[in-house]
Amino acid sequence: MMKKLCLLLLIASTTATFAQERYTFTLQEAVTFAIDSNYTALNARRDIAKAIKQKWETTATGLPQISGNIQYQNQLKQPVTFLPAEFTGGEPGTFTPVVFGIQQNASATATLDQLIFDGSYLVGLQAAKAFLDFSENAAEKTNLEVRKGVINAYGSVLLGEELVAIFERNKVNLEKNLFETRKVFENGLEEEESVEQLEITLIDIQIQLDNAKRSRDIARQMFNVALGISVDSEVTFTDSLDALAQDNIELQLMGTNLNIEENVDFKIAENLTTQRELELKLEKSRALPTLSAFVNYGTAAASNEFEFFNSDLPWFQSSILGVNMNIPIFSSGMRSAKTKRARIAFDQAKTELEETIQNVTLELNSSKSNYKFAIDSYENSKKNLNLAERIEAKNQVKFSEGLSSSFELRQAQTQLYSAQQQYFQSMLNVINAKADMETILNTPDLRIESDSIRGKY
Repeated sequence: MMKKLCLLLLIASTTATFAQERYTFTLQEAVTFAIDSNYTALNARRDIAKAIKQKWETTATGLPQISGNIQYQNQLKQPVTFLPAEFTGGEPGTFTPVVFGIQQNASATATLDQLIFDGSYLVGLQAAKAFLDFSENAAEKTNLEVRKGVINAYGSVLLGEELVAIFERNKVNLEKNLFETRKVFENGLEEEESVEQLEITLIDIQIQLDNAKRSRDIARQMFNVALGISVDSEVTFTDSLDALAQDNIELQLMGTNLNIEENVDFKIAENLTTQRELELKLEKSRALPTLSAFVNYGTAAASNEFEFFNSDLPWFQSSILGVNMNIPIFSSGMRSAKTKRARIAFDQAKTELEETIQNVTLELNSSKSNYKFAIDSYENSKKNLNLAERIEAKNQVKFSEGLSSSFELRQAQTQLYSAQQQYFQSMLNVINAKADMETILNTPDLRIESDSIRGKY
């Protein structure tokens, strides 16, 4: 029985392992995958699809509208009207109850409505187009943010892997030092403090190693979420942190000039300004008359019995052609107040657009500075690491020969561990700083055209 149970558990475990999704990504492959499957990016494309439908919805309001109406009535208790009795030869001063109409009647009517002129309709068409442009630019911004987030997440995972590896190597070396030092101490050739100093360092390394493993696991889950896949999916990263850092050092990028019209934040601010301008035009259009026309055609029949499907029952035709004109005359200043409020909002939007231009310029200059600092820090941390390695190696030799204390060795080791972490972190800083600058410059171009969305929704 136990053998069967173990076999079933093994099969279930194997099945679950095979069912788990596995992925392999370079950084560029991960970005491409995320643009297509990230949760926020998916909804951004759906926002474009909604804007396309809204544009047609607005357009359709000015096109012919046909409606139909079918009505059937059965007067279960017909109303009674009282007429003076003398009308029917009765006694004056009395009344005769009379029932008018037929108990059952039916009618069918079709109406065609057509808008001829409405200023708000024309503005609405422009607003629908502006909203579609806004949705496209918002989707572009989403894609840029997704790209930057994936780059950061990919680099964070690689950083976590590097830190775990270096902490494990340091732990192995420390355990070896501690073992040798303890043996020497047991033979009376070393002070107990030397053993204790190494024990303290080993405890610190173990704590940092455990934290690095947890951070790496969280970074992997964050990367999966950024890609739009299950947090439990297994992902293999084919790029290395060092190679990515080298690939992202492009000093010629520092000389790139800003084309403000390509910046997505500027385009969104411009969209909002256009919308405020259209709102102003809308309020002005409300003072114009509106003109519409309609034509209908109907037929009706009546009978005391339900025989409307009888071909002998006569149906009487009717048709009406009409034109409606609505002319705004006096609104007690309401329209004027709305127009002035819209004009103030438009002026605010223009001011915000100018502010956006200045902020984007500032952000680019700041990102260039950060990028240059990240590159310089990377080069400096590489030199510091080489120096720290040599210093630690010398102190190892001095300590083993009894020429330096355990405290000095611990200082050299701590300095080395700090230099190692700074070196790997500086690689990630270079990658992220370049991604920040590319986002501002809108490179690569991640625009989504509405034509690519129309066929999917």
